[in-house]
Amino acid sequence: MVMPNNPNTSSFDKISTKAWKTLAILSLIATMVMYAETMLVPAIPDLIKDFHISYGASSWILTTYLVTGAIMTPITGKLSDIYGKKKMLLVIMVIYAVGVSMGGFVTNLYEMLLVRIIQGIGMSMFPIAFGIVREQFPRSKLAIGQGIISSMFAAGAVIGLVAGGHLIQNYGWQSTFFSIIPVVLLLLIIIQKFIHVGEIHPQWKLEGIESQNNSKNSIDIPGAITLAVSITAFLMALTFVEDGDLIESTTMMGLIAIGVVYIVLFAIIEKKSKSPLINLDILLHKAILPSNVMVMIVGLSMFMVFQTIPVLVRSPSPLGFGGDPTTTANVQLPFAIVLLIFGHTSGFIISRLGSTKPIVIGSLISTAGFISLFMYHSTEFLVSTNLAILSTGLSLTNVGAMNVVMLATPKQNVGVSLGMSTLIRIIGASIGPAMAGMFMQTHKTSLPSIIGTFPTPDSYNLIFLSASIISAVSIGLAIFLKRTISKTTGHTMHDN
Repeated sequence: MVMPNNPNTSSFDKISTKAWKTLAILSLIATMVMYAETMLVPAIPDLIKDFHISYGASSWILTTYLVTGAIMTPITGKLSDIYGKKKMLLVIMVIYAVGVSMGGFVTNLYEMLLVRIIQGIGMSMFPIAFGIVREQFPRSKLAIGQGIISSMFAAGAVIGLVAGGHLIQNYGWQSTFFSIIPVVLLLLIIIQKFIHVGEIHPQWKLEGIESQNNSKNSIDIPGAITLAVSITAFLMALTFVEDGDLIESTTMMGLIAIGVVYIVLFAIIEKKSKSPLINLDILLHKAILPSNVMVMIVGLSMFMVFQTIPVLVRSPSPLGFGGDPTTTANVQLPFAIVLLIFGHTSGFIISRLGSTKPIVIGSLISTAGFISLFMYHSTEFLVSTNLAILSTGLSLTNVGAMNVVMLATPKQNVGVSLGMSTLIRIIGASIGPAMAGMFMQTHKTSLPSIIGTFPTPDSYNLIFLSASIISAVSIGLAIFLKRTISKTTGHTMHDN
């Protein structure tokens, strides 16, 4: 949108002290959730052993959490429009606190999955937080706010990996859940006292975007149910491959058929719904669709790494590195540290260079990182170095793509659009562990004098090769997006 040319226009670029305070507090939510998630990552091999489960089944420890988050994210976004952003943020945080409090007491996979479902509801905090920040920041500075929140995800990952490795090794994986409880309670108090919604930035007031908390949109329950059934059916079909069932098996083909039928039903429901979970008209926008596909690829890539690297590090030599939980954390630490650095600076880069140039560069770097990881993962140093390269590209791509989504969406639909993008990223993230688990479960072997079976080198080659091919798709999407936006520069978004 072209801003009015008047003497007060420069004031639209100013960020109030209250807005910075709001951003700082809400960024801590990202830190907390990623801290909780990455602390558990080094424990995946321990959970496989303690629960006596397969590599394929272990992927559901991450996937269940992510699928729940994918379904609840748009629903919570709608509820925040109806009942208020702050109120729903506090409710979701209380539910999340219950989940993490139960986590340290589980004794089997089914109890763990129940806890992860409750925790997954907590993922729906993020579109609410993004929506609050978006209201208080000017258009030209949205990328900075987005970049800071993204960098705090990485900060949580750094803290979680370091703390998680030591806690798991010295006190057991249960301690990772207990350590989160005081953090959640403290954040609840801070948000209740210091977060104030409804303080709209002057630019958005001029453009006519006021708080939409009084919107009485209905909640698309049929859409949520059909989407949940479809995603779950497809992922369960992958699990049957992981467990060694034939692809032609009746059960697996039945699950695929269910997934197809329900995704078609979902599309029909969304097209007719007055308040759809996914607004197809917005999603199919020529700038928003490729951006969301790239966001999904970022989610898939990150969680494929989270599922794979701990198993590679903890597996006995020569199939793995024979490391412990602390070693696992240290190998993945460069990934998180670089994500922290570039997650922060990429926002400032985008605010100066536009969104598409960093997206193109980021997608190229991400693909190069995966190709290098495919070719060179024989030592801990090589894996760490390649993960650092990969995280650089993922950070640039993610922040740039999300910024395009925010700026290309009609202002009255930004909340819905952000919810869709978060949902799509989480769907991608849920696919990542399932794909990794499939390859690890179908390519495994045993070693003399060591009880159990472990993934073969071929499994890691297939995982990293698949990730390279998927990541390469983002390069084409980034180039297409740059050409598309260059034709509309000066209308809806800033791009140099």
